Amino acid sequence: MKPVAVLGRIALTFALFLPLGGTAQQQETQQQRAQSQPYNNAPVWRAVRSGKPEYTSIKGRETGVLVQTYGETWRQLRNAWITPIGGWLIALVAAAIGAFYWRRGPVKMHSGPTGRLIERFTALERYTHWVMGISFAVLGVTGLIMFVGKFVLLPVIGYTLFAWLTQLSKHLHNFVGPLFILSLLVFIVIYIKDNLPKTYDFAWFASAGGMFGGKHVPSGRFNAGEKVWFWVGVVVLSLIVSASGLILDFPNFDQVRAIMIEANVVHVISACAVMALSLGHIYMGTIGVDGAYESMRYGYVDETWAKEHHELWYNDVKAGKFGAKPSAAPQASTQTQH
Repeated sequence: MKPVAVLGRIALTFALFLPLGGTAQQQETQQQRAQSQPYNNAPVWRAVRSGKPEYTSIKGRETGVLVQTYGETWRQLRNAWITPIGGWLIALVAAAIGAFYWRRGPVKMHSGPTGRLIERFTALERYTHWVMGISFAVLGVTGLIMFVGKFVLLPVIGYTLFAWLTQLSKHLHNFVGPLFILSLLVFIVIYIKDNLPKTYDFAWFASAGGMFGGKHVPSGRFNAGEKVWFWVGVVVLSLIVSASGLILDFPNFDQVRAIMIEANVVHVISACAVMALSLGHIYMGTIGVDGAYESMRYGYVDETWAKEHHELWYNDVKAGKFGAKPSAAPQASTQTQH
């Protein structure tokens, strides 16, 4: 059956059975019009799209609303604005980081390693970080597949493979989300004390961590840039992503469609922002700074690395303020010396 004929029959059905209000004469006139002009039932569709609840035998919130125009507003907003802006934001940040690495290369130690190692992260701190980091990566990849996959992947891999990949991404996204939220809360509790703002952070900002002028800027256990990532990326944006994600993950709590739409918009915008910020953190923690990845993997750094990158924290450790004393840690020594 042709699509036009299908629409005509749908309109005729609504004209006959959907109460439109008004006088009996108006309803009879509309029914006659539906039979004589089956493709010209604008009043019926206006009533359907009005959002006014009509009769339904299925009881529940909004079950009497067949079509909600707010959904069309969301579709246009997502396709015309959120998706292209969010996708290009992440792509441009990745390109900028790639260009920066090509131009500057990794940050290396100026002096040679001493062979004396200091514990930088405890086992609990490292495990929590990796659980949160890996779950974040899974959510980021699967979210991007669902977000921009039809524009980037679908033309390349085709409908069948893309359908399987998107379905897998959806399930991974839904089930990994709660794990990320749990590890996020533990992460915030563990690291918040070392990310409180200090007066010396302003000096770090003034020189962008030594990029302007080339001078070393002393910092505590975490520098000002890492603190910005913690408060903006981890605390604010990640908590917003988590809260909105829970609303989307559990629709059985009987949220109305408007709440689901608004949660989706907030979720996507905050997720794009935190993913763009995370690229800088991932870069600095892997190939951007020699020894940074090993410190989180093994928990130890060379004294030279500690002094050059986090001098104030190094001085506190040497003074015994953190309880983390220099250690031989031979199993990590070959990993932190470059």
